[in-house]
Amino acid sequence: MLSAHQLQAKGRRDPLLPATSVTVARGELLLVTGDRQDQRTALSLLLSGRMKATDGQLSWDGSSRTKQLRLSAALVDSPGVNEPEEHLSVRDLVTEDLALVPRRYRGALLSGPWLKVNRFEDIAGLWTEQLDPERRLELLTALALANPRTDLLVVDSPDRHSAGEFTWLPRLRELAYDAGRPLAVVAAVSAVPASWDGPVAAIGNAAPEPGPGSAAGKHSAAAGTTEDQETVLETEVAK
Repeated sequence: MLSAHQLQAKGRRDPLLPATSVTVARGELLLVTGDRQDQRTALSLLLSGRMKATDGQLSWDGSSRTKQLRLSAALVDSPGVNEPEEHLSVRDLVTEDLALVPRRYRGALLSGPWLKVNRFEDIAGLWTEQLDPERRLELLTALALANPRTDLLVVDSPDRHSAGEFTWLPRLRELAYDAGRPLAVVAAVSAVPASWDGPVAAIGNAAPEPGPGSAAGKHSAAAGTTEDQETVLETEVAK
């Protein structure tokens, strides 16, 4: 199980990631919403062990060791981080990604046989930028699972490639609920699809509410006072 409690990351001005808490177990797909791309990417990096949090607790299977999380987690299609370069062909992308699989698991993982076994021969000669969103996600998640140690998938903004949820949601649901290899799957998205009735969290869900002494609280109090005064004036006029 992946557990994050009040996970935070500082930015130059505003918080890169406001306090956020999430949990997801193997055999479960969790959608985490956030309006800002930089916050979705920050969350994805943190949950996959690719970035250190400023504050908060993060654990995988009860261990808070970042190394253990990194060995089990795969970060998928993160903008500006590990999204496929447009000038790469699918065949070259597969060759590069398979080279990253730990040697003891690699065996004869050559791009040609891998593409054939995983049924991607039809797109092998295409540039990555030519792939439709659904096929792209199928390829990238299959490459992530080429490492048998991968138990956690963190997918960064799969909905940015298409407005249609059918291009990414069925694939992630299938991977999470696969009885043969159930995965813990987290997808950072801009909005929750109307058809989704599973677990949902929101970036910043653990951030404290503004207190009465804060600037926001004072503003609210002042606004309330103004509204009360306007109500009194309206009543007096009515009299």
